[in-house]
Amino acid sequence: MKVALLTREFPPDVYGGAGVHVDFLVRELRRLVDVDVHCFGEPRPGAHAHRPPDTLAGANLALRTLAVDLEMADRVGGNDVVHSHTWYANLAGQLAAQLHDVPHVLTAHSLEPRRPWKSEQLRGGYQISSWVERSAYERADAVIAVSEGMRRDVLEVYPFVDPDRVHVVHNGIDVAVYRPTPDHGTLARYGIDPDRPTVVFIGRITRQKGLPHLLRAARQLVPDAQLVLCASEPDTPEIATEVAGAVGELRRTRSGVVWITDTLPRDELLQILSHATAFTCPSIYEPLGIVNLEAMACEVPVVASAVGGIPEVVADGVTGLLVPYDAADPDAFEAGLARSLNELIKDRSGADAMGRAGRDRVTREFAWDRVAERTVEIYRSLR
Repeated sequence: MKVALLTREFPPDVYGGAGVHVDFLVRELRRLVDVDVHCFGEPRPGAHAHRPPDTLAGANLALRTLAVDLEMADRVGGNDVVHSHTWYANLAGQLAAQLHDVPHVLTAHSLEPRRPWKSEQLRGGYQISSWVERSAYERADAVIAVSEGMRRDVLEVYPFVDPDRVHVVHNGIDVAVYRPTPDHGTLARYGIDPDRPTVVFIGRITRQKGLPHLLRAARQLVPDAQLVLCASEPDTPEIATEVAGAVGELRRTRSGVVWITDTLPRDELLQILSHATAFTCPSIYEPLGIVNLEAMACEVPVVASAVGGIPEVVADGVTGLLVPYDAADPDAFEAGLARSLNELIKDRSGADAMGRAGRDRVTREFAWDRVAERTVEIYRSLR
């Protein structure tokens, strides 16, 4: 079987959870089927890269995306299945399916109607991205949801989708790659004190990830706690300015606020995670939250919002603590974040036990080889 996998992100250009998903999924799929990867950007090994024409250099991101999708659709003839990831590649999958008369599978990593803040980034292009996504869901032969919560969202947002076409296949984690490391050179380089309790956040600067909530919650952390923010890739200049102001305000009231704006390589992120007291994921929308799997694999307990697919990953009271999120009461959410983080900081033996339970959980339940096998089963069911 030959599969064309269509994606915006592919190594080395990976900046979000969908890119991590594609990276590890392709490694395992290639043990089972012939995979032909098409991605955005500059040429790289293991994939066919596509760029929009120079004539669209100043155009809206959504229009440049459509230009890449048209080229992708043209180049994937001769495959048995096309599989697209995120709205960036959904149009390519939809057009390729019609052009080459093959099934189209799409993986639901998020939904545009659940992310209205994307209009800040895409402006009018948000209407285009929403149209592309809706059209793809109307015609896709199968939809893979990365969690039960994501499946519920798909059927609620797009009620015309046949429930029998929506399959749940959780994200995975490679515990041979994501594991605790004794190395700590990165901590010294960024001024992180290994002797102080440390709360770590890793994510893009976007409304979805809830970073402003965390920065307000951090005012209530115990005084000796450090807050390490591996936060980059702001969606807009406006949110970049908002976060910078909140970080500056926090630094005026407490020490140990470390903001790393570099996009760190995996080995350096593993060092920061491995020496953390707790990892926090304050997302206001999260279909699964693959970064939580990464933290758990490094034996770090997780304090996260109880939204989307996160409760399917973080076992409340066992591998971490979940905090209810209500958009109408952000103060309660922020107080809950601070309270849960302080609980782990004060109970180090309990936090360490949760960390060990987290690695055990991801090792047993979230392996990429099983993700790939289930994905191929879905491919074969459409032939």
